[in-house]
Amino acid sequence: MQPPRPRIARARKLRREMSLPEVLLWQGLKGGRLKGWKFRRQHPAGPYVLDFYCPEAQLAVEVDGYAHDTEDRPERDRIRDMRLAERGVQTLRIPAFEVLASVDDALATILATIEDTSPSGPPGHLPLRGEDP
Repeated sequence: MQPPRPRIARARKLRREMSLPEVLLWQGLKGGRLKGWKFRRQHPAGPYVLDFYCPEAQLAVEVDGYAHDTEDRPERDRIRDMRLAERGVQTLRIPAFEVLASVDDALATILATIEDTSPSGPPGHLPLRGEDP
């Protein structure tokens, strides 16, 4: 058996070591709990690992702790967001303290962002053969 590729191994490690704000947000995102929108956590995307990713809406949600305000991190985040945008992925950054203050408000912000950019709603099931749409 081949060892997992480095990015996939890193994503798996990050899933096991999620921060408290990430865990709280994941509880509201997993399994289509956000009005049917499905998210992946710690999703590998090119050279990056996204905190949360909704493929149908092409939205990355990043939970930013204090480290994102220090040294060269804001510039690195700006470049990362720009490169994701070039691939059609919008990035929503939510400060960790906002998630801790109100998970519901953070989820409402995510939903509003999705609804602004994906007005058709989450994908439904495909009709079974013989079923009227």
